[in-house]
Amino acid sequence: MKTDIRVETVKSWKKFGALAVILLILSNMSAPLEAASSNVPRFVSLSSSKVNVRVGPGKRYPISWVYVRSGWPVEIIAEYELWRQIRDVEGATGWIHSSLLSNRRTILITGEQRPVYEDATTESSVILLADPGVQGRLLECDGRWCLVDIAGNEGWLQTGNFYGVHENEKIR
Repeated sequence: MKTDIRVETVKSWKKFGALAVILLILSNMSAPLEAASSNVPRFVSLSSSKVNVRVGPGKRYPISWVYVRSGWPVEIIAEYELWRQIRDVEGATGWIHSSLLSNRRTILITGEQRPVYEDATTESSVILLADPGVQGRLLECDGRWCLVDIAGNEGWLQTGNFYGVHENEKIR
């Protein structure tokens, strides 16, 4: 008998949850997004060493997880008032208050160990090998190669070797 009550309770909560999602979607449709000229999607970085990621755009929404690394690159995929929906290197999404984000561009080495070159060509000298998970600053990109700073060493990486820049993106 208790099982039936639990199932009904779960069903009721599922109905309530579905209603809450529908209401959230409808409220977001009627609320204007921040400036229509905002550039979404775009990459930014975390400005604090402790950043709560929430399931929705507001403090009333529960925390999904907490980032504990300042400078971590994330991609803004939506905006709602002072809240930004982000996607991280693993594809996880959530909402962060804009005050916890920085426009400073950073990168994250992905895949395997990556060579960083002296010039924007594989013919030039390798100045360092960057391990997966290493962070760096993004300085400029020509669409295929990006100038990065990793631990005070400036060099060039091919765009497919890290997270933090869109395909063919140019940065000066």
